Amino acid sequence: MEISAGIAFGAMIMVESTDVVASTLSKAAMAKGLSNLVLIVYSNALASLLLLPFPFLSCRDRGNPLSLSLILGFFLLGFVGSVGQMLSYTGIKYSSPALQSAMGNLIPILTFLLAVVFRMERFDLKMNSSKAKCVGTILVVAGASIVTLYKGPVLIMAASSSSSSSSSSEFVKQKQQSNWVFGGFLFLIVCLLSATWHIAQTWIVKEYPGKKMTNVFFFNFFVTLQTAAFAVVIETDPIRWQVRPDIQMLAIVFSGIFGSVVRVSVHTWCLQKKGPLYVVMFKPLGMVLALASAFTFLHDTLFLGSVMGSVVIGCGFYTVLWGQMKEHNSLPSESETESSSTSLLHHSSTLQQA
Repeated sequence: MEISAGIAFGAMIMVESTDVVASTLSKAAMAKGLSNLVLIVYSNALASLLLLPFPFLSCRDRGNPLSLSLILGFFLLGFVGSVGQMLSYTGIKYSSPALQSAMGNLIPILTFLLAVVFRMERFDLKMNSSKAKCVGTILVVAGASIVTLYKGPVLIMAASSSSSSSSSSEFVKQKQQSNWVFGGFLFLIVCLLSATWHIAQTWIVKEYPGKKMTNVFFFNFFVTLQTAAFAVVIETDPIRWQVRPDIQMLAIVFSGIFGSVVRVSVHTWCLQKKGPLYVVMFKPLGMVLALASAFTFLHDTLFLGSVMGSVVIGCGFYTVLWGQMKEHNSLPSESETESSSTSLLHHSSTLQQA
């Protein structure tokens, strides 16, 4: 169990790091003219091609065949993923990977709120653990609002920004602020879709155990079909589908391998082993890496609002996590036998302590 926990921890660290690299490369490629829709279609098509052998291997296993309900589940999961990816890359285009990672800290909170709405999570304000969850949720929402709506003074000026003319600086500043808010709104929707995806994926993994790579294949396959159908309507110019062998090609290959195959595979495996709360608890790490990479490689300006909001979001998230762990530690030992009928997120905490 300790070996499995160590592998899961290292895998999640790797995924958060490669996610930031993929977002940074995608931002640079889109700045060079690559369409965000073309990027999604090509990267997921590459991932589907790499995963193609797995469904054929699973067909030989008659003990756990695919059913129509599972295929429908894969399709709906792919729909959530395709919409989320299109909105995410659009948000990156208009804002920054740093904003994406900062807003990504909303995912565990939204996952918790969805579980409460559907009565999957225990919530009693008489308990200190529930109070911590409530306070943490408020902090995360406040932090996300700061990052999205408030830039504040410049902490570190990007090199490209210092050379702008004074006559157009005010117009550029207003346009950047508008794009920043629009990107933050898109990322908010992405966070809600991601929270839904983690809960639905956990259910599918339980219904179809032992075939995680087949699960990943169908997810990427349906994302490819759905985004391609949408992109063909939007990107009617054939030139937009041409990819130059430079940063554009690198972004597609890296996103296809690490952003689709590796990322979804690791998340699916960790969802089965550790539960959804464990998977999303690594988001603050991605936030720090994204802020550093956005300034270093994309030459983005670092604002006080990004730092303040990121700190508040991180504090809020770990407050919720503390409440979750305190709640689990206060339960009687027979909680393991009750986990099948209690919340999905509480079950993930039980697995973390195993």
